[in-house]
Amino acid sequence: MGLDIRWPIGLLFSLVGLLMTIYGIATNGDAAMYHRSLDININLIWGIVLLIFGVFMLLMANRHKNDPGSPDRK
Repeated sequence: MGLDIRWPIGLLFSLVGLLMTIYGIATNGDAAMYHRSLDININLIWGIVLLIFGVFMLLMANRHKNDPGSPDRK
């Protein structure tokens, strides 16, 4: 079995983070939408957080694949 769980998790979080970041940028000027959250663009902030986490998971999965001392490689 060569599938590392970090690949699908990283892809999922990266995709959702990218969508939320784009939505947060697109709705940045809408003051009425963010009035309930004290005028903080929650979509943009959490989109960036999810995107960073997803990219981190993908980097860790790629690093593990390239590690010459890992027991998965033959």
